[in-house]
Amino acid sequence: MNLTVTEEAAEWYENELDIDEQAHLRFYVRYGGTGGLQPGFSLAIKLEEPSEPVVETKTGRIHFFIESDDAWYFDDHSLEVQYDTKWEEPSFEYKK
Repeated sequence: MNLTVTEEAAEWYENELDIDEQAHLRFYVRYGGTGGLQPGFSLAIKLEEPSEPVVETKTGRIHFFIESDDAWYFDDHSLEVQYDTKWEEPSFEYKK
């Protein structure tokens, strides 16, 4: 499993979350939402320190990560976070 965040997507998070110094951003699984990899679940974000990251990457000022207790959701898929210019927000692509 890999985690990739494009510069454009990282910049969007920096602007939307008012991040002007180094920060940690967790992608975690939540019940509900649409467009997720597993039916009935979707990804959410939270600014917090990593505890047991299963995968991580740094783009811009943000250290992005996924904790080991959320690894089940990805079912051996990698996550690529891109910026969707049509919707002007990040989009998630899962790759096997």
